[in-house]
Amino acid sequence: MERQQFVASLVAGGCAGMCVDLTLFPLDTIKTRLQSQQGFYKAGGFRGIYAGVPSAALGSFPNAAAFFATYDCAKSLLGSCGVLAKPSVAPVTHMLAASLGEMIPFSLVQFPLWEYLKTQWSQRRGHTLHSWQAAVCGAFAGAVAACVTSPLDVAKTRIMLAKAGSTTASGNILLVLCDVWKSRGLTGLFAGSIPRMTSISVGGFIFLGAYEKVRRSLLPEQNLAKPS
Repeated sequence: MERQQFVASLVAGGCAGMCVDLTLFPLDTIKTRLQSQQGFYKAGGFRGIYAGVPSAALGSFPNAAAFFATYDCAKSLLGSCGVLAKPSVAPVTHMLAASLGEMIPFSLVQFPLWEYLKTQWSQRRGHTLHSWQAAVCGAFAGAVAACVTSPLDVAKTRIMLAKAGSTTASGNILLVLCDVWKSRGLTGLFAGSIPRMTSISVGGFIFLGAYEKVRRSLLPEQNLAKPS
């Protein structure tokens, strides 16, 4: 990976992270309160949903920049060696690269799907996708990943909001999921999934669309590349 490409990934990733956090911070707050064990209104309801936006936006720049720099470097490195260079195993390359960039299941689902959708759409169009088209792919990939990982997000929220010393606070994800299943069933496991899917779908559109737009403006020569 060339230095210019590395810098472009850093800057584009950081800008994309700030854009999505500034736009969608309130929806994430609402989603967290919906998943709270004490209930939506007792957890704060619609009060103070913008609290903490500045700090979140400032923190998102280095986090997103580091993720995309790692992701793009790993994708470039893995895709240039041996069996992983074959187009048929590209999803595996993208999964590994996403895992290195961020060790959570969400990216493991979202990024391979995003890359696959971009490739398929690009091949059908016969040219490199526009930024808005890459953003549409990001929105769909984000919604699917959000749906698949919703139970894990519920468990994470329960653990974060649990009282110190309680069984839930111990951090045993499987135990928390079993408890939610017994008390609230499937509805409990997917509590807050609609606003989460909406938020992440819109977030995927903004995040990945902004990333593609900024990166391409920094690397204009890559816009001429034909799809493989």
